[in-house]
Amino acid sequence: MKRKITLKHIARELEVSISTVSKALKNSDEISRDTKDKVQAFAKLYNYKPNNIAISLKNKRTKNIGVIIPDIVHHFFTTVFRGIEKYANNRGYNVIVCVSDESFDKEVINMEMLANGSIDGFIMSLSAETQAKNDFNHLKEVTEQGIPLVLFDRVTDEISCDKVILNDKEIAYEAVDSFIKSGRKKIALITTESYFNVSISRAKGYEEALRDNNIDLNDDLILVLPYDSLDENQISDFFKNNTIDAVLCVNEIFAIHCMGIAQKQGFKVPEDIAFIGFTDGILSRYSQPRLTTVAQHGERMGEVAAEMLIDRVENENEDDEREEVYRTEIIKATLIQRESTIN
Repeated sequence: MKRKITLKHIARELEVSISTVSKALKNSDEISRDTKDKVQAFAKLYNYKPNNIAISLKNKRTKNIGVIIPDIVHHFFTTVFRGIEKYANNRGYNVIVCVSDESFDKEVINMEMLANGSIDGFIMSLSAETQAKNDFNHLKEVTEQGIPLVLFDRVTDEISCDKVILNDKEIAYEAVDSFIKSGRKKIALITTESYFNVSISRAKGYEEALRDNNIDLNDDLILVLPYDSLDENQISDFFKNNTIDAVLCVNEIFAIHCMGIAQKQGFKVPEDIAFIGFTDGILSRYSQPRLTTVAQHGERMGEVAAEMLIDRVENENEDDEREEVYRTEIIKATLIQRESTIN
């Protein structure tokens, strides 16, 4: 039984571009007879069939957008979805949302389900497992067929498509610099696994701010927590075993949880330890003390993502074989000071 092949496989085997394969299979006059014969013969030999996801999306317009988010627990993703829906509805589009639950398999299944003739394109943020596996074939199969896709927040350079991201490195730098300006020098970073692109960028901002202020990087002050669980003993030991006067957390849940554990140990916030977290959600606004946060402007990110996708859908010319030019839009975050950093 012959394995299922894609445009990419054919291109690699024949040492031509994916675009050339696509044109040859369409019998384009731009491609020489010899190349067309080779490509078509190879495709026939291996029983190549265009990706089903691509077929269903390419054949008709539905005025529906498929959105896949990693979870609905984090305030950030719900605000992004709100922005997508608001903008899309104003342009006459409906939005269908699925949650991957940070699962690679569920992300793939959601994509296949949504693409069953029901949507015009995708907006998505990569699941934790997808980033950990570094497997983006399900996205490549779609984009290779020219299907509109916009990635937001959690993105990858492996996929050529439009993207919307936060200025993560710059805002993390600003947060740490604000700690230093207030006299803090033992600044900790509580982060997630390094395969999250946002965590990498925020860690770079943290490190650069320390370096620019002549503070040595201390690996003991960096705590890496699993994205899907919080070990209270691990966090408790972190505060017990290190001298810390400020903490930058890469998300709101980490910040609230860690601040609570520090308070249980008798530390006063912000007198002894100041805290800053990412995502300006309900938890931040009603914690005790209220948490200083990085507002990620999720709703604006969602609006920009929806605009990029709908413009791509409506301007798409199926006969245009020119190489696509993709954009990456950067949303500027805002540091909101509250009682967890202000005495």
